[in-house]
Amino acid sequence: MIRNPSKVRSYEHELARGEPADYRRNLRIFEALYSEARSLGVIPLNNALDGIDADIRLPGVLNARGAALADRGRT
Repeated sequence: MIRNPSKVRSYEHELARGEPADYRRNLRIFEALYSEARSLGVIPLNNALDGIDADIRLPGVLNARGAALADRGRT
């Protein structure tokens, strides 16, 4: 368990700032992740629009709930 997450975040930020971006290394990582996703069957999607109705409906529901709570003086 991390006892001081702000120190870890600060360390990671400083580490990232100190290393220059390596395009080839990043590309190898991306290709490995893409290959793993394909081997797991996550990519390519069978139907890209599958579940889009829920994605469209969800923000409206969340906004309506937030507006109702704001009317009551809650956040």
